[in-house]
Amino acid sequence: MESLGELERDVMDALWAQDSLSAAGLRDVLADRGLALTTVHTVLTRLEKKGFVTRDRSTRPHLYAAASSKEEHVTDLLSEVLDQAGDRRAVLARFLGTVSLSDTAFLRGVLDSRLRGSGTR
Repeated sequence: MESLGELERDVMDALWAQDSLSAAGLRDVLADRGLALTTVHTVLTRLEKKGFVTRDRSTRPHLYAAASSKEEHVTDLLSEVLDQAGDRRAVLARFLGTVSLSDTAFLRGVLDSRLRGSGTR
């Protein structure tokens, strides 16, 4: 998976927060960055080529939307990192040592549910 630069992350965060936006609408959302409309178009084109953004060409102006949810994106990143690990279990164990107790309890519930579901197959 290709990584995102700072401006690309800001654009994706704006798209994840909305259903869809035009390039001008996105420029307005990111007004504090003082971006030119051509810059916004360039970033959107790059993100579309990378597969992060879809463009609805049936409307004028074109509307852009995130190709997947932020949660799906982060899941893909985590999977990629784990795939690069020499010892996945060591990485997982170390990671779990950093999460809060409430997150640990949540994860336990998810894992318990998954294990119960796999026992019926």
